[in-house]
Amino acid sequence: MNSICVFCGSSDTVHADYLSAARTLGIVLAERGLSLIYGGGKTGLMGAVADGVLEAGGEVIGVIIPSMNTKSLAHDGLSRMDVTPDMHARKARMHELADGYIAMPGGYGTFDELFETLAWAQTGAHEKPVGLLNIRNYYAPLLAAMDHAMNEGFVFKEHRNVLFCEFDPNKLLDTMAEYVHPHDAVKRWMREGEEQ
Repeated sequence: MNSICVFCGSSDTVHADYLSAARTLGIVLAERGLSLIYGGGKTGLMGAVADGVLEAGGEVIGVIIPSMNTKSLAHDGLSRMDVTPDMHARKARMHELADGYIAMPGGYGTFDELFETLAWAQTGAHEKPVGLLNIRNYYAPLLAAMDHAMNEGFVFKEHRNVLFCEFDPNKLLDTMAEYVHPHDAVKRWMREGEEQ
């Protein structure tokens, strides 16, 4: 892995632990020589993770849409800012640039990005590792819902196990580096779709 796309919230009105963890993740990415790909914002966890990378001398590439590319929202100190015409193109560009994905705590946008990334892995559209940095056990309810979906037969166990979850960024990145894509499960899932 040479680059990691981080999905995370942009709200400033969150617990300080989230912001601190985002900055720490940024520092760890830079120390490991990993470029950060993210949504280009300067607020909330988005700004904190970018600041962490930049403070540690790393590369940050933001990907943003025109309506968000404003003085109050866009980070003006990045290595590079790519401006895409819409949200679909924004997500596609982030996926194109990244070798792996980490979701930190966030809202609807983060959930959307995370699940799209998982769905693409399920269908074989990419073979890159996906992780959750589970600060303050934020994702416990979501993980329980995913386990329920697996137990009810809606998600293959191999596809559930595609998502790594850790509290420590170094451990998460170490785990992601060992990722092996479940090719057989992708083929089986595609065959089941054909049979229906």
